[in-house]
Amino acid sequence: MSALNNFATHILSSSSKRSLQESRKTQTLSINFSPTFTIQNIPKTPSRISFVCPINAVTEDKEAEANQENEKKESNGTEIEEKIKNSFLSILLDKDRFFNASIVLGAGTLAITRLLTIDHEYWHGWTLYEILRYAPEHNWIAYEEALKANPVLAKMAISGIVYSVGDWIAQCYEGKPLLEFDRTRMFRSGLVGFSLHGSLSHYYYQFCEALFPSNDWWVVPAKVAFDQTIWSAIWNSIYFVVLGFLRLESASNIFGELRATFWPMLTAGWKLWPFAHLITYGVIPLEQRLLWVDCVELVWVTILSTYSNEKSEARISEELSEAKSDSSSSKLPED
Repeated sequence: MSALNNFATHILSSSSKRSLQESRKTQTLSINFSPTFTIQNIPKTPSRISFVCPINAVTEDKEAEANQENEKKESNGTEIEEKIKNSFLSILLDKDRFFNASIVLGAGTLAITRLLTIDHEYWHGWTLYEILRYAPEHNWIAYEEALKANPVLAKMAISGIVYSVGDWIAQCYEGKPLLEFDRTRMFRSGLVGFSLHGSLSHYYYQFCEALFPSNDWWVVPAKVAFDQTIWSAIWNSIYFVVLGFLRLESASNIFGELRATFWPMLTAGWKLWPFAHLITYGVIPLEQRLLWVDCVELVWVTILSTYSNEKSEARISEELSEAKSDSSSSKLPED
């Protein structure tokens, strides 16, 4: 009996030892060192050790937002640079706009330089304030000296500039962009102003003074009435006809368009010139009248140029539409 008890005790002790060894082999350890990483399930056997390192979500979001903001700033900067490059390249590639911009920049720079450097020989010791102060007065003195030396040429130059700028304003008023004006059209208008308006106006104002030599109260209204009937009709017709010939149009088209626009142009001038000429003939001296008139001409040339060119452009568009309709009708299949 004692032998049987010893045998049972030996079997139970050996089985408990084996279970204890297996439980020790499978026992794991979980240690949490920090919020950044955790060592989980570390068995005593080295082959079963595993490390799990999750990323802090808050830090990751902040870094991602900072990266996105930096990317947005960089993308905005690159977009602005690309826009500037594209605009500059578009100007360079568009030869007409580049050439027009060169003309405007060159003429404006030359004019401003000439006006501001009128006293460059006396600038020694001058301040900038003194240069700007005396420039208008001395430019006016230089203009009066030019009128005395060669009055016709001086007035021709002023009228040429005014008629060129006036046509440019007219083109912008018609809807063209600032640097996409028609250079040929502007040159034609400036040529008419230089060659005809300046010289003819010089002799006209002298003739008007000889025609009405008196200083009575009725002389100024009489000069205004004569100017706005006889002289306006003559000059508007000259301007319209010469521009038509410079556009190489036929005489029948030119005079046909003149008949259609003669009365509207004349009556349009009555809305502006009678009030301006009360100053012209009542206040302005004889030699300075054309300068004052040319200042008002900036408005009037815009009207004249618009009347003259819109009729021609309308006729050309009608001819093109008729030619297209004829060509389309000729291409219809025969039955």
